[in-house]
Amino acid sequence: MFPQQLTDSRVFEIAKALLDGFDRHYKIFSETSAQSKRRFEQADWHGQQLAQRARIEFYDMRVDEAVERLERDFNASKLPMEVWHQIKLFYIGLLTGHYQPELAETFFNSVTIQILHRKYYRNDFIFVRPAVSTEYIDDEEGKPTFRAFYPTKDNLRDTLKAVVESYELAVPFDDLDRDVDLIYGVLMEQVGNVRLRTNFQIQVLSSLFFRNKGAYIVGKVVNGFRSLPFAIPILHNSKSRLYIDAALFGEDDLLALFSFARAYFMVDMKVPSAYVQFLRSLMPRKPRGEIYSAIGLQKHGKNLFYRDFLFHLRHSTDKFRIAPGIKGMVMLVFDLPSYPFVFKVIKDYFPPQKETTREGIMGKYQLVKQHDRVGRMADSLEFTKVAFPRNRFDDELIEELRKFAPSVIEEEGDSLVIKHLYIERRMVPLNIYIQEASASSLEHAVIEYGNAIKDLVAANIFPGDMLWKNFGVTRNGKVVFYDYDEIEYITDCNFRKVPEPRNEEDEMSGEIWYSVGPHDVFPETFGPFLLGDPRVRQIFMKHHADLLDPAYWQERKERIQAGYVHDVFPYDRARRFIHKIQGKDSAQISAEMAPVEEPVDVRPEGPEVHDQGVLSGFATGGVDAGG
Repeated sequence: MFPQQLTDSRVFEIAKALLDGFDRHYKIFSETSAQSKRRFEQADWHGQQLAQRARIEFYDMRVDEAVERLERDFNASKLPMEVWHQIKLFYIGLLTGHYQPELAETFFNSVTIQILHRKYYRNDFIFVRPAVSTEYIDDEEGKPTFRAFYPTKDNLRDTLKAVVESYELAVPFDDLDRDVDLIYGVLMEQVGNVRLRTNFQIQVLSSLFFRNKGAYIVGKVVNGFRSLPFAIPILHNSKSRLYIDAALFGEDDLLALFSFARAYFMVDMKVPSAYVQFLRSLMPRKPRGEIYSAIGLQKHGKNLFYRDFLFHLRHSTDKFRIAPGIKGMVMLVFDLPSYPFVFKVIKDYFPPQKETTREGIMGKYQLVKQHDRVGRMADSLEFTKVAFPRNRFDDELIEELRKFAPSVIEEEGDSLVIKHLYIERRMVPLNIYIQEASASSLEHAVIEYGNAIKDLVAANIFPGDMLWKNFGVTRNGKVVFYDYDEIEYITDCNFRKVPEPRNEEDEMSGEIWYSVGPHDVFPETFGPFLLGDPRVRQIFMKHHADLLDPAYWQERKERIQAGYVHDVFPYDRARRFIHKIQGKDSAQISAEMAPVEEPVDVRPEGPEVHDQGVLSGFATGGVDAGG
């Protein structure tokens, strides 16, 4: 493309400066992730939360530093395009032998798109396609990506114990032999009398996965041509000792654990691509981008998502349209029917009852990004300056964008550029789901709705607008909140009881006659807005009437203010070993770890969820690739 010429003397220095910026980022990222083991051992839950929040900010900070350095030292934005082409080629050369080449390519993109004009977002200048293979990379100097154990039928239980002990946690277990017996029992339920093949083995990733108050062993049991994924959650009890809370076997359990609606894991890993490859063997239908995000590398996850999206556009012909459902007052939402995501644009103006700003809404989305989403808030991918093919938008959507968000769009020839948008997984709006639900599905949806609110409360989140339309149902029947413009911390809210009327005139008045502060919430008033359908009201009042009681909210607020970190488990509570332990051990284990509010356990109706089965070896099942 470019005429042959001598290499600019600055090319190597700029390429090296870019890689230095990435290496500094990954060093800090890795150190923070590695320290999660110490924080877990010390039960430093608030420290873990702070580290989780801070780690999300590291990437943008390093990108800004790199941009500043390139402008200061090399006047980068004034360099000829031929030089930028050479910089990329030299950068590729520097990635030979690198342990995180795919992440370094994404970092290169993040820096250069802040310097170059959008018309240069081509593979000649940035990594539209990956240039360096990540196949067979492993840590040749330290620990391998995974460890393999080779048990026999006679020593399988002892091998399970050795797997747990291999992580060398500094805190003793309360009763590891008891816990291993429980794991062994669940494993036997899975494998039964299956013949053990020559290659029978247990493979586990070398580092633990940390999130919230738990540490997870992640691996698979291999037998012949079959494999059975598993995860083992380790928690603290009230005696400051460890115990194993459950044994999760099968792809469904792993998909729930690595859901897009949960916070990112902290993992000490030198070769992320090797971890992703192993995790994909456990969850083959989960996109690589979502796995990268799940282990805290959300910027590369976003990069992979965008590559997949461009590929889908090239191989589809349907048009973007206004998303079905009730239109929002703050966000304009559109979708592509053939693609399982929705696109959300902040409108330029809002109705009077929405006292907010564009900056305020963006702040709410950033809060959700940094917060523990406890399986109840969808992760959002934030993009800027995205060019869509103009002919793929239907006329009604174009008019809607021009009317409600003119400042966010630019029409350039054959392209429609959207300057800022969020992309989220598509779900069935809960209000639509309820309208179409059978009796059993309706009960499931209403119970799950209440569970979702209680899980959010446990995470110190008040949803604000709790209307059914602001919640969605995932493909595995989980209810998830996705409208963030009114969320607040529980600790910032003042939950009040509606005052008694002072006189008959107050009682008969259709207007609010008592004072209301900006953060006042009156749970008793939720009913008229949420429970107009008698069927819904009956189910809700049976299972979640406490949500209409100010005392419920105030008690949770006080516990959070006192420093208590609630438990929200990423697996069914019925799977917890505590239900299999009798007597005082059960009481000791549950004293600290049982949640304050146990949401009602329900089996999802509607989308079928298969139990794990065992055929000639191990069978993996599942229907959802992400929720």
